[in-house]
Amino acid sequence: MRITSPKITILILSMYFLVFTIDYSFTEEQNDLNSWEVVIPFGAYDPSFDTPVENWYEPPVISIQKGDTVTWINNDKEGHTVTSGKGPGRFGWMGGKKLGEPTGYFESGRFMEGNSWSFTFNETGLFSYFCIIHPWMEGIVIVGVSIPDYPHDASGNKIEKFPLIGYTADGIIELDLTWEPHILKTNEKVSFIYQTYDPSTNSNLDKMKYDLILIQNGEEIFRDDGLTAIGGDYRNYIFEEPGSLEIRFENIESGGISGIESPARAPVDDLSLRTVKFTAMVYENPDKLTPDEILVQPAKRLELKYEILVAIIVIPGGLAVAAILLMMYGKEKPTKSSSAI
Repeated sequence: MRITSPKITILILSMYFLVFTIDYSFTEEQNDLNSWEVVIPFGAYDPSFDTPVENWYEPPVISIQKGDTVTWINNDKEGHTVTSGKGPGRFGWMGGKKLGEPTGYFESGRFMEGNSWSFTFNETGLFSYFCIIHPWMEGIVIVGVSIPDYPHDASGNKIEKFPLIGYTADGIIELDLTWEPHILKTNEKVSFIYQTYDPSTNSNLDKMKYDLILIQNGEEIFRDDGLTAIGGDYRNYIFEEPGSLEIRFENIESGGISGIESPARAPVDDLSLRTVKFTAMVYENPDKLTPDEILVQPAKRLELKYEILVAIIVIPGGLAVAAILLMMYGKEKPTKSSSAI
């Protein structure tokens, strides 16, 4: 009969516990990837400059991905709401004339101390929110889209390399297309660069007329005509909206005499056969989504309090001193006139 050493048993149990702990921690981390918390701290109900909190919400600005969930936890002693829209600011609520402008996108209703409220963001953008009961409280949620680190077509198929190669339906013309940068984002200049070839000889075709059309989310957003040179041609464009994109070249035909002989120089009976299509995806640009300055008034601004005191005391005092000096020395005393003797 083999007797197991107590030291070995303890070691095995310790290893088992370590493995179990690591696995459990990893699972917890994975489950929390799409969840975020914002705390309403104690003192947020107090609009004075001496409130104990640093910000009305912690954190006051949070960046998440589309589909993520944010949970607001009320650690204050009073009830609060989380209401989408623009609050009146630190002083705009005074007098009760302006208490904020809700958008209706999300509304928690009042929830009390120790309670929480959650919302899943299925739209991208910048969402301001405030508390209806305490309208000086303001926060921001920035919702973006997870952008892959590789380009792909509108169906999600990865583009392995550029240029992309397409052919007209009659097989007479090859069109090679690339774009820079490869991952398309809104509010960022994109250069579409393309060339036409004779696929039978692999010869570059210059002086080829074409129409370039960009169709995004099913709607035409750009149309232009052009004439290729030996080095091809290009167009620049800045997308304002994200979504699927079709890049269409139509009516490709010879546009003049060239030293390069090709069947593509012959007249075309049916221009509908001279079309080449490509697809891509445009993403919301997270760098352009966030304004250069996002102003969320902090709760605790003692330095602002001192600035106000300076403005109230020093500036009027300085003006009074200036007025006294002006009265004393501002007018020149009359001088006695002298005459020759």
